[in-house]
Amino acid sequence: MSATSQSLRPQLERARRAWRASPLPAFLAWWGSELRALLPASTQQALAGGTEWHLLERRGDTWQLRRAGESEALAQWSDADDPAMQQQALRQALAAVDPQDLRLALCLPAAAGLRRTLALPLAARDNLVQVVGFEIDRQTPFRAEQVAMDVRELVGQPAGEGRFAAELIVLPRATLDPLLERLAALRIRVDAVDLLTADGHRVGANLLAPAQRPRRSDPRRRLNLALAAGCVVLLVLVLGQWLHNRQLALDTMQAQVDAMRADAQQVATLRQQLQDNAGAAGFLAQKKKDTVPVLALLDEMTRRLPDTAWLERFSLDASGQIGFQGQSVQAAKLVDALKDSPLIRDVGFQGSIQADPTTGKERFYMVGKVRTPPSAASAASAAAAGATP
Repeated sequence: MSATSQSLRPQLERARRAWRASPLPAFLAWWGSELRALLPASTQQALAGGTEWHLLERRGDTWQLRRAGESEALAQWSDADDPAMQQQALRQALAAVDPQDLRLALCLPAAAGLRRTLALPLAARDNLVQVVGFEIDRQTPFRAEQVAMDVRELVGQPAGEGRFAAELIVLPRATLDPLLERLAALRIRVDAVDLLTADGHRVGANLLAPAQRPRRSDPRRRLNLALAAGCVVLLVLVLGQWLHNRQLALDTMQAQVDAMRADAQQVATLRQQLQDNAGAAGFLAQKKKDTVPVLALLDEMTRRLPDTAWLERFSLDASGQIGFQGQSVQAAKLVDALKDSPLIRDVGFQGSIQADPTTGKERFYMVGKVRTPPSAASAASAAAAGATP
């Protein structure tokens, strides 16, 4: 055993104890049996398999083979029989058992060995076999090299505070080694050596030294590992596909959101343009409403100026400043004519009045201001209505 295996052995033993103490093994066994019961009988038979223990008992000079948990003997032979007949009897009894599932245990009567219950400190759990190995001389009348031994923890049996119960099982090598040599001569390999209880069941120990235990390659285990690895790979692929699909859906949704955002931006732009246009139209409408029409001004001046006066030039700037130039017989009376106008205010002359030698009339230049609406607009409407005959 390598140094790495030696260092990992306490952790592995601790993990095994935790697993056996947990309710998961019993639950998984129950669950598997319930699922198996739902399958057809043919499928159950096809899926049947697993380790099958057979017990090889030594009674005097007679060997007896039976299936674990059953009392009926499958085969029986004596040491006096021909070795070929003994092998043939064993092969015929095990013909229906898959060699990969077969496990053979050499079982001896309880009187052939020695069982002792020990109370050990909890710190000994990680190296139980090594710790108990040093107690062989104290707990048995044998030395360690004279016996084959095994030890197992007695779960649930009280042993005092800070301690746990364990059972030591020993078998003298003087009893065991001749039997193993006899079986080796018959080319029979056993997987375990154990003692029998009073009701014919195994104690649950394995007195074979680790070096003597056969190493079996389990094709089913390799197949199960391969299937498990395949399941893991498929699970990873499924998760990857799910993530890929989610990413595709996310990309599609993002593209839709981008398109909707572009549409929303376009709608916002159009709304802003509409608001701007409505504002401009409203501004123009308000500007038109607040501004006295030029035609109304011309009409107002036409009605108020006497027939002996006419205009040569008329100007109106953005600030509502009016300027007009013309000729009249009596220019000085024009101020009075425009004084009460509802559209024009602050009328006055700019410059002096000059006589025109050609027409014999007075040339003038007058300025004024347009009255601010809405009074001007209403006044203009009233004026226009009053001018209508």
